[in-house]
Amino acid sequence: MKIVNLTPHDIIVRLKNGEEITFPASGEVARVKTVSEDAGEVAGVPVVSQEYDEIQGLPEPKDGTLYLVSLVVRQAAQEQGRTDIISPDTSPQGAIRDEQGRIVAVRRFVR
Repeated sequence: MKIVNLTPHDIIVRLKNGEEITFPASGEVARVKTVSEDAGEVAGVPVVSQEYDEIQGLPEPKDGTLYLVSLVVRQAAQEQGRTDIISPDTSPQGAIRDEQGRIVAVRRFVR
C-alpha cells in the first residue's frame, strides 16, 4: 500500500520495537475550507459555528494508495464518503512529545 503524505511536514511513526518510519511531505498539501457563522458571545468573546466546505489539494481515490492528511481534512473527507484517508494519531495515546510538548512522532494512524 502506497501512502502519500499531504501534510506540510514529514510524519514520523515510532513502532513498538523503537523502529521509526518517516513519511516525507509530498510537497502537496490537502486543506479544507470552513464556513463560519456568528453564534453569539461567551463571556464577551465572539463565538462562531463552523462547517466543513470544499477540500483542496486532495487527489481523487487511486487503487493501492492511502492519503495521509490532517485530522480536519480526514474528518471532512470521511463526511464526503472517502475511505482512502488516514491521519496521524495525535491523541495522548498516539503522540510522542518532547520536553516542550511538541509532537516528535506518533505511534499509529487513525482511519
